[in-house]
Amino acid sequence: MTAGPGGHRDLRHQADEKPSYPVSFGLAFQYVLLNIAGIVITVAIVVRAGGGGESYLAWAAFAALLVCGISTMLQARPLGRIGAGYILLMGTSGVFIAVSVAALRLGGPGLLATLIVASSLFQFLISSRLSLLRRVVTPTVAGTVIMLIAVTVMPIGFDLSFRTPDGAGPAAAPLTALATMAITIVIVLRAKGALRLWGSVIGAVGGCLVAAGFGIYDVGVVGDALWFGVPAAGWPGFDLRPTPEFWAMLPAFVFVTLVGAIETIGDGMAIQRVSWRKRRATDFRAVQGAVAADGVGNLLSGLFATVPNTTYSNSVSIVDITGIAARRVGVCIGLTFVALAFFPKATAVLLAIPNAVVGAYIVVLIAILFVLGVEMVAQDGIDYRKATIIGVSFWVGAGFQSGQIPSEHFGAWAGQLLENGMTSGGLVAIALSAFMELSGPRRRRIETGLNAEAHPKIRRFLEDFASRAGMGEEMGGRLGLAAEETLAALLDQVEEDDALGRRRLRVTARTDSGGVELEYLAAAGEGNIEDRLAFAGGRAAEIPVEHDFSLRLLSHLATSVRHQKYHDTDIVSVRVDPVAAKG
Repeated sequence: MTAGPGGHRDLRHQADEKPSYPVSFGLAFQYVLLNIAGIVITVAIVVRAGGGGESYLAWAAFAALLVCGISTMLQARPLGRIGAGYILLMGTSGVFIAVSVAALRLGGPGLLATLIVASSLFQFLISSRLSLLRRVVTPTVAGTVIMLIAVTVMPIGFDLSFRTPDGAGPAAAPLTALATMAITIVIVLRAKGALRLWGSVIGAVGGCLVAAGFGIYDVGVVGDALWFGVPAAGWPGFDLRPTPEFWAMLPAFVFVTLVGAIETIGDGMAIQRVSWRKRRATDFRAVQGAVAADGVGNLLSGLFATVPNTTYSNSVSIVDITGIAARRVGVCIGLTFVALAFFPKATAVLLAIPNAVVGAYIVVLIAILFVLGVEMVAQDGIDYRKATIIGVSFWVGAGFQSGQIPSEHFGAWAGQLLENGMTSGGLVAIALSAFMELSGPRRRRIETGLNAEAHPKIRRFLEDFASRAGMGEEMGGRLGLAAEETLAALLDQVEEDDALGRRRLRVTARTDSGGVELEYLAAAGEGNIEDRLAFAGGRAAEIPVEHDFSLRLLSHLATSVRHQKYHDTDIVSVRVDPVAAKG
């Protein structure tokens, strides 16, 4: 979906609006339709490869659907600081397949459950300290990981599209996939209004009709399933002993949890780009909430002894296609998953959909997701440094995913992790970003109270900084003016009844390519300076007049202004270039 004039997106319902319940549950069905097979199949892969029995598989699949439903509702309707407040479907994580299989083989479901619970605590730490990762997990890294998700998942879509069941003709699967894809794409490209909302369902129905004509729609699965029930085997329990197997596997689970958190960070940033009609600055409080809800999902997965979950990136694609980002839809998705957990017959109806239909959906949605990743890495501009990080990371990930870079040369455990393109490419992106940060010019800093009296101290600090860097008085004056307006904007973020003197402000400065990067780290307020700068540049009447002048002056002095808002922390990054460079 493209943005219209003035940066407006063609959304039917943005995040804070409420479509009717029939529309909401209809869209929820589309999400479930696209993802339930992957959720259950991932569980089956882990349990069977790990040597688990059918009774445990039945429990693990039931628990996975239950956890996915609860955590999806939590993402849509946050509980305190847990949850993003957007449609972010949660499902079993393919990143955990290798380590989960190893845990099952070493110690069974009890060891797996304990490891998942222990590693989930790491996600809560990441969420609460996300601001500390801001210079490493950047939009460049997050966007690259999203692009690599497409590289990782797209082969699955192609494989399913051409996987022909036994006894069927060789053309059955590809023709079914082609019909599904053609119907879906035509509706997405040409349909308007309510018809576009049902594009995925219509495509699925059309694909299933074609599949039935070829005799590859398995109705027997539906007939054999129970109408209602809970697996009799029940919860397999924990293994709370600090065994050598636990300590040997824990680092691997923590690392894979970090990779999953990076994916969630990318999804939490991307979903905000498609959920509002007018483009907004990324709210990192929502990203923190997404990671925290991911942690809750993994904690519940451990408590229920099933495969860990994560955000599903195709949530972003479906919102972009349907034009509905309402939180109510996310709640309906969660309710649908919870209901399906207790109704095996309903689950069987969805699982009976042929692989070719599911594969065609994946191809369409992941193709759109790839473009969203490209948009994210380009949102702050691309210079030769970012181009290097993106290009090298992407192709290393693609190389491992395709097998052109043999993962077996890196050992058994590391090889299993690196063969996933998202993991290997994401690690390279993080490493290169960390190298850029650590090898750059040293930052100088000053700490003071967050109040109007801080400006003279900051101005003297920046004038001295410019002098030491050989930038001259003019650049020092520009830095001082930019500092004054940034401080004024920050002070405006703070509530009037807050004790400003109790808050601390840290200002750092460093040179970069002839310019200066300033960073203000302060306590959090309610608004976002980037959004207010956009208003000041276009429709100044929408903000108070006394603040309009400061924002306009800041936009004139600074080459770029980026405001990252976290819980209890505001970080404003300002770049100031010499006049000749900016012009």
